[in-house]
Amino acid sequence: MELKKIWQERSALVEAQLVKELNEENPLDKTLCESMKYSLMAGGKRLRPVMLMAAADAVGAKGTDYLTTACALEMIHTYSLIHDDLPAMDDDDYRRGKLTNHKVYGAGMATLAGDALLTLAFEVMLRQQGVKAETLVQVVREISIAAGPDGMGGGQALDLESENKQISMETMKKIHLGKTGALFRAAIRSGAILGGASEEALQALTVYADNFGLAFQITDDILDVIGDEAVIGKPVGSDEKNHKSTYVTLTSLEEAQKLAQEAVDTAVNALQMFGDEADFLRELVAYLVKRNK
Repeated sequence: MELKKIWQERSALVEAQLVKELNEENPLDKTLCESMKYSLMAGGKRLRPVMLMAAADAVGAKGTDYLTTACALEMIHTYSLIHDDLPAMDDDDYRRGKLTNHKVYGAGMATLAGDALLTLAFEVMLRQQGVKAETLVQVVREISIAAGPDGMGGGQALDLESENKQISMETMKKIHLGKTGALFRAAIRSGAILGGASEEALQALTVYADNFGLAFQITDDILDVIGDEAVIGKPVGSDEKNHKSTYVTLTSLEEAQKLAQEAVDTAVNALQMFGDEADFLRELVAYLVKRNK
């Protein structure tokens, strides 16, 4: 399977659909809309929507049928990045090689842009066609949990409270399970649910998603130490600047790399019940620990 080719093709579909969804809106304030578009259309891997479609493929459905819901996930992810970069959070000046939203539009407008994207995402989800109402309710619940206090919101709060503190590995895992892992889990589970997955398939894909999220976060921590700022598109060393504990600081670079590979192996093993339709997911998590951004 040509991982990058399929990824690029589906990313292009996501880009086009995001433009379409934004054009559906008639906002009261032009600057707010510009601020939302600035971050939403700033590029990026479009990883979460691609994962949602891949999970639907894995259970025998056609992933691209759920492009609308996939785009809603990207809106939620973008909201989280805008807020994460704010002066009161990580206080980062660059994201994806561009000035962060608050550096262009100010902290107040950036906050509103994030809020608006999060709320718009749920409206967009409800535009999904060809899905039974009860299935869509189940998906909205999955994504709501991922975005709320038991997911991204809670993880970000723990992260904020942990700055300048020595935390345990257990606490750090809770932070990353919420802040980073929750939306990966929602992407995979939502795609599987939309695709009509059995309970056995859903549980197997959940194990995959959780270990994918773990490997992704550990790799992020590693790149913050050894990554190339020009390639990553944002400053490296921000964890050290903010005195944050990471998998690298709590173990070592070598141990973190080992933990990442173990998570990849567990994720791949979780897909044993699936056929060739899950090859994209297998290759994706293997590629993950080798990425440079």
